[in-house]
Amino acid sequence: MSNTAWLCIVLAVAALLVLWFWLHQRMLVQRARLMQEAIRNRDLMFRLPTRHMFSGERALQEALNQLGEHIREQVNLGEVESWEKLTRVLTHEIMNATAPIASISQSMLNHPAVKDSDLEEGINAIHNTVVHLNSFVDGYRKYSELQKPVPLPVNLVDAVKNLETLYPEVEWKNQLTGEIIVKTDPNLLRQILINLVKNAVEAGAKTQGVECERSEEGKVLLYMSNDGEMIPADARSSIFIPFFTTKRKGNGIGLSLSRRLLTLQGGMMSLLDEPRSGFHTSFLLEFPVS
Repeated sequence: MSNTAWLCIVLAVAALLVLWFWLHQRMLVQRARLMQEAIRNRDLMFRLPTRHMFSGERALQEALNQLGEHIREQVNLGEVESWEKLTRVLTHEIMNATAPIASISQSMLNHPAVKDSDLEEGINAIHNTVVHLNSFVDGYRKYSELQKPVPLPVNLVDAVKNLETLYPEVEWKNQLTGEIIVKTDPNLLRQILINLVKNAVEAGAKTQGVECERSEEGKVLLYMSNDGEMIPADARSSIFIPFFTTKRKGNGIGLSLSRRLLTLQGGMMSLLDEPRSGFHTSFLLEFPVS
């Protein structure tokens, strides 16, 4: 083979290498932009693939994927701690303000000069308002004084089957089989699952779906889905805030309490942007690696 032929081959290989290198760098730049966009939108559940990467690049991408998960966990834990401090302060201040009002209004209602007078209706309205406010504050107290979790091995299959007996009016599409063991407080888990199904039923759900899978890190991922009324787009980012509710008679404690109960045990609860196939709403419950 002539020198010219060899030179052509070398130049062709070099051109292919340069093209491959340019495409590879372009892929890395695109992934970096995707991660920036995800972080900007607070979508910390991103997981970018590691195929077609060198070992060092693959290790870096896996570390960044895990970093997003760790940031999400810390953000949610920080939110829980912030709400705990807020509920303690509000409970204290509101109780200090309502206690004397309740006592004085009750005493006035029992006074002979007030009974059957023009003042009775107004004072009674004040007293009823304070009673209602005290009930609301009691919700704060329940939220801020939770029992300490006692994690034990729990079979999710059995937990969901027990839940089905509480809501026979719902059609269950339960795909859990065999043994799926997670380490969590069984009583608190039961409360979490009941809260989710109760909310679904109140939203008009006729079908409840249950699916499970494992993440690459070994976490158990439990999907609780329903076909009830969809959560309004402008409320999706607020549903885990204590006492926020879209229901006329709701108290807004169920979802925030459920998320907190799971967070205290190293888990996480989130609302999926895209529901599981066949459903309107899907919640993801993540259990830590046992």
